[in-house]
Amino acid sequence: MSVNQTWATISGDFLIAALLIYSLALLAFAGDFAFGRPRRATASRVVRERVAELATVGGGSGGASFVGPDSDAGRPSAVLAESLPPARLSAWQSVTEAGNWVRTAIVLSVVGVTAHVVAVVARGLAVHRAPWGNMYEFITALTCIAALFFVYVMIRYRAWALGVFVMGAIVLALGLAETLIYTAAGPLVPALQSYWLSIHVTAMTLSTGIFFVAAVLGILYLVAQRYRKRIAAGNADPNGLIARIPSPEQLDKLTYRAVIFGFPIWTFGVIAGAIWADQAWGRYWGWDPVETWAFVTWVLYACYLHARATAGWRGTRSHVIQLLGFASLMTNMLVVQVFLNGMHSYAGVG
Repeated sequence: MSVNQTWATISGDFLIAALLIYSLALLAFAGDFAFGRPRRATASRVVRERVAELATVGGGSGGASFVGPDSDAGRPSAVLAESLPPARLSAWQSVTEAGNWVRTAIVLSVVGVTAHVVAVVARGLAVHRAPWGNMYEFITALTCIAALFFVYVMIRYRAWALGVFVMGAIVLALGLAETLIYTAAGPLVPALQSYWLSIHVTAMTLSTGIFFVAAVLGILYLVAQRYRKRIAAGNADPNGLIARIPSPEQLDKLTYRAVIFGFPIWTFGVIAGAIWADQAWGRYWGWDPVETWAFVTWVLYACYLHARATAGWRGTRSHVIQLLGFASLMTNMLVVQVFLNGMHSYAGVG
């Protein structure tokens, strides 16, 4: 079936538009990081509401007081707000109170994601198949998933400070795809002409996009944790930029939730790939380089989840394992599939 050049042109135009809009969103996130004023009024209101609520609860249980020897009395409101349970604000209220820089960045991110989705769908319509049949299509699709997932996480958990890092990584990956490995729309190689492409590769694309976000969060966790330890030891001066990164505890939870969501999808993708291999090559597993690295990646993420559930391996150790898993995934995608000969040597780079 011939390529529909109209849809191919639309896909390319919308992808360039998405890249430009993401870049503007990145600038807006950076503007908030550099020039956005701390929301002291909001922090103070949250503190007052939560202190009043906790004081009321204490008074109704035998007159117990919220203020005690280990209380937070006298601490700055921003620090106290961080230690209290989050206020129950709707997503819209959170966005409204976030500030002009953040509101602009969120609007641009949503518009950029919309253009990105249109670009991926148009690519599929142009080639009459799932739009991830080569390395270029795979990266454009996984960055789309990463952007969608991040926008959800950002709004759901009010993680505005992560925007400059996650969006920066997405812009970098998408920019490299558009400049270094661009591949014109065309038919699939015979080995990929199967309905399993829409099952196996879709699962791998979804999970890789989610792991992409988890990797950025993991790096930020290591930075925030190291900064906190150095401040506590008196070996570093306060850094306003690093201080605006969410706390290590918050980053740890977000990373875990991302991996726990993506891991079953990756597992399904590996199983679907084995079934496809049996149909195509007559065996479920042949220790092909790509198969082997996919299994190594699965083992590393499984080790992360196990470490996360083990008290002695929580924190920095578990995040190192998670990042090793993502490094294995990137090695498989950018090195093994491209430079090593095997049954999966059809990345379409060049």
